[in-house]
Amino acid sequence: MNPLQLKQLIEAALFAHPQPLSAEQLYQLLLNEGEASLAAIRQQLKELQSDYQERGIELVKVASGYRFQTRAELGQRLAGLWQEKPARYSNALLETLALIVYRQPITRGEIEQIRGVSVSSQIMKTLQERGWIKVVGHKEVPGRPQLYASTNDFLDDFNLSDLSELPDIDTLDEDDERTAETATNERDDS
Repeated sequence: MNPLQLKQLIEAALFAHPQPLSAEQLYQLLLNEGEASLAAIRQQLKELQSDYQERGIELVKVASGYRFQTRAELGQRLAGLWQEKPARYSNALLETLALIVYRQPITRGEIEQIRGVSVSSQIMKTLQERGWIKVVGHKEVPGRPQLYASTNDFLDDFNLSDLSELPDIDTLDEDDERTAETATNERDDS
């Protein structure tokens, strides 16, 4: 198979498949062809990323593999194409998700201790149904509470390759302090 055919086949597979595909999954798919090496597939993925740099869609690598998606800067303008409204999540759900992502593995009791309020069963159910968290084991303490961690679906949905791409918590705290300081200075000036 020549490089152009390989690139076309990879492009078609990525468009047709509803989930991201890794280079290894593409290799397994093309194994029957016998002419595509894993290195050749990775090279064609890089070329496809380059080919799509100036277009309205882009080929991105997320935790589960590669996928085509609309460029972020165009998302707002295209939002009207979909009839369904995006899900709205409460602050409590987002705080719970953040604690799980940054402190994983973590128990529900530890989340409640940090937040200072109980965590609703509905919040945990919603996060699990969305595929953003999963039970990864049990803590070796009396009662053996479940330990929660984030999933590859979380990484994919938030356009991350791995957890190291998350903003540093210290940086977030400094940004919050700067925002609060700016707001205070603006009130003092008026």
